[in-house]
Amino acid sequence: MDLDLRFPALSDLRKRAQHRIPHFAWEYLDSATGTESVKHLNRAALDGVRMLPAALDGEFTPDLTTPLLGQDHAAPFGIAPIGMSGLIWPGAEAALARLGAHRNIPYCLSTVATRLPEEIGPLAGDKGWFQLYPPRDPNIRTDLLKRAKAAGFRVLVLTVDVPAPSRRERQLRADLAFPPRKTPRMIMQTVLRPEWALRTLRMGVPRLRLMEEYKRLDGNAPSTGHAGYLLRVNPDWDYVAALRAGWDGPFVLKGILRPDDARRAIDAGVDAVWVSNHAGRQFDGAPASVDVLPDIRATVGPDYPLIADGGVESGLDILRMIARGANFVMLGRAWHYALAALGPKGAAHLDHILREDMIANMMQLGLVSPREAGLRLWPAKNVGEM
Repeated sequence: MDLDLRFPALSDLRKRAQHRIPHFAWEYLDSATGTESVKHLNRAALDGVRMLPAALDGEFTPDLTTPLLGQDHAAPFGIAPIGMSGLIWPGAEAALARLGAHRNIPYCLSTVATRLPEEIGPLAGDKGWFQLYPPRDPNIRTDLLKRAKAAGFRVLVLTVDVPAPSRRERQLRADLAFPPRKTPRMIMQTVLRPEWALRTLRMGVPRLRLMEEYKRLDGNAPSTGHAGYLLRVNPDWDYVAALRAGWDGPFVLKGILRPDDARRAIDAGVDAVWVSNHAGRQFDGAPASVDVLPDIRATVGPDYPLIADGGVESGLDILRMIARGANFVMLGRAWHYALAALGPKGAAHLDHILREDMIANMMQLGLVSPREAGLRLWPAKNVGEM
């Protein structure tokens, strides 16, 4: 099968994915919160970033190699964390960790993954990042950091934009709970997706395995309810300081949209800020990530690392994010659409799509490096080369 002919874009993979996984898993992957205005705003804002093609630049070869946090990566994009990734496609965490290691791009594992850090860290090689939803118990926090480090994760990412659970109305309508309930409705949806069902049967019902381990050890944990009880939902700057002191590798804050928070992160010793509106899954009144990047870049200066996500679907979108001030771009949903569509070869195909699209558009723009993308903004902005 020639994947470029059948699935030339992420939209093709997304369409196939919807017909390969149960409805409740699709709603978990595809939904946002509220009216989903932020999800749509991310797309519209990216489409609004215009760039001027170049002419008569002669022969050149674009180079996607991008330095970040002490490493050179093969491209300026990576794999963002998604909780309960294995619900979307059985074995998702392992497949994406292997892809990151093989293609030389970062892979970030969520605290609320369906696999343990000890299982996934070795698969990611030196490309493993660990995303932390902050635990309530400082002893659990200390143990989590120790386990992540021992499993080989280089970078710690603290997610700070989940001060309270969001409603995610589409998920409520789909009767989605964790762990998934065996209702007649869900059983019927599962039967209609036999490949997903058989793979899930082999892998086991998706669970918050890491948190479940700590729940068994916590005498204060309620006897009912899921293991998310153990996660503190609203950290503060003292919590950031404690993590900085407890982690000796690169440390990133994810979920920043305000320039003053980015400035304070620098003062707190944070190594990079991740500009994100959580893909519209937490707050339906936020701005698009790409729209806040210029002000944050102006605040942190030209040399401080900025990571960004938010509705990215193509190589051109990655260049748009970089043109507006990002150094590096992460995608979450996209990799899972690809996995749900075609399994691990789908994720590898998406990596191919993104790189080829970046190169094609860099040739149009006359860019040797993605870092030059800001020079092609139209109308011209004072962003420059990041």
